[in-house]
Amino acid sequence: MASIDNTSNTATTGHFGQFISSIVASVAAWNDTRLTRNALRQLSDRELEDIGLSRDDIDGIR
Repeated sequence: MASIDNTSNTATTGHFGQFISSIVASVAAWNDTRLTRNALRQLSDRELEDIGLSRDDIDGIR
């Protein structure tokens, strides 16, 4: 019976998995920021003032 030795690829797969995980995390963070900015843009100036923000502050949120 034949066997396959995958031990030499473990380090490469681990780094690749971390890379993909990093990309997914970055996209998720970008989307969270996008949703937050959109929600803030829907608030009135008075509501923004109540939470200590102005319209000019919205684009600076990260």
